[in-house]
Amino acid sequence: MTARHPFERISPSTQKRVFWVLLLLTLCLMATLRVLDAPLKTEAAPSGIVSFEFAGDLQLAQRMIESWDRRGQVSAGLSLGLDYLFLIAYAGSIGMGCVLIAQNASKRVKKLGTLGVLLAWALLVAGLLDMVENYALIRVLLGSQREIWPMVAKWCALPKFLIVALGLAYILIGGVVSLLARQGAE
Repeated sequence: MTARHPFERISPSTQKRVFWVLLLLTLCLMATLRVLDAPLKTEAAPSGIVSFEFAGDLQLAQRMIESWDRRGQVSAGLSLGLDYLFLIAYAGSIGMGCVLIAQNASKRVKKLGTLGVLLAWALLVAGLLDMVENYALIRVLLGSQREIWPMVAKWCALPKFLIVALGLAYILIGGVVSLLARQGAE
């Protein structure tokens, strides 16, 4: 693979182990965040923290916060704080997954390898967008009256989710194609 990826400093022999560790951390954090999200699902925020991420409007975001009892507001704060670790884990695991698939795909179709590398870099951008989004949502949760924070959160969440979805699709499709290619070679 000729294109440089964000995990170049990790030896090729270690990359798979790093991927599995990051994937395990991602799954554990997802389970924890899911528990924290349960009290956030209300009529005002039917999708919990995701509804809050996409509010885009200060009054709507405030209605969501008001719909949460004290426990829910604490859960929202914990969720946003823990998301800083989660964004490292998911951006790393999905990005590393894209690199691993790209290394395999580039043996057959160079453009597919390049796409995986580009997605790995994009996952780092998704992590940065998630950081900004979290900061904006924490500001709102702490009572900021500035209209810009919910908009910042929404406009960071949109491309973040798109990049994550593209990365996951690349891994899924690339994994299936690799399996089929191996079976066809046997």
